[in-house]
Amino acid sequence: MVRVGVLALQGGVAEHREALHRLGVETTQVRRPADLAGLDGIVLPGGESTVIDKLARTFGLAEPLRAAIAAGLPTLATCAGLIYLACRVRGAAPGQQTLGVLDITVRRNAFGTQLDSFETLLSVDGVADPVPATFIRAPVITELGPGVRAVARLDESRVVGVRQGAVTGYSFHPEESTDLRVHRAWIDSWAASGELAS
Repeated sequence: MVRVGVLALQGGVAEHREALHRLGVETTQVRRPADLAGLDGIVLPGGESTVIDKLARTFGLAEPLRAAIAAGLPTLATCAGLIYLACRVRGAAPGQQTLGVLDITVRRNAFGTQLDSFETLLSVDGVADPVPATFIRAPVITELGPGVRAVARLDESRVVGVRQGAVTGYSFHPEESTDLRVHRAWIDSWAASGELAS
């Protein structure tokens, strides 16, 4: 069975675990370095990127997590998780650090405040039809390094999904919908066939 860790320091942990459980995926919460052992993949959920950063460093998790992702651990990051992976952050909070494993520039809170949250349908590479996408204080990806490919766009000028090697990141929250296709497509991109629930 596929075993996926969900970074459980803050944010939408339960929602991602529920989506994965519905696909027949075993999940575990990741809070400390030992929790990374034996994982097939990891999800970095949305939340508050500055809090995730501070807690990861407090628990000694930041460097082991960086090393695991850099070594090829399949990773799905959403919203704050995307910011936490990015090499460059515009509008970063004072002292904010990231793992720096995804060669992109993101701009925090690019879509405004919580009151400016919205839902839309979005085309995502690897998914046949548009998927529901919820944007909550979401970042936008403003620059892509040479090894990064855009996999979702809100319009011609705004990239909201990228892939670099085994890392996939989205500005939006697929876990806020009952639609499981984004999670399924991510797992299908690296897991052996036939391991997910139908």
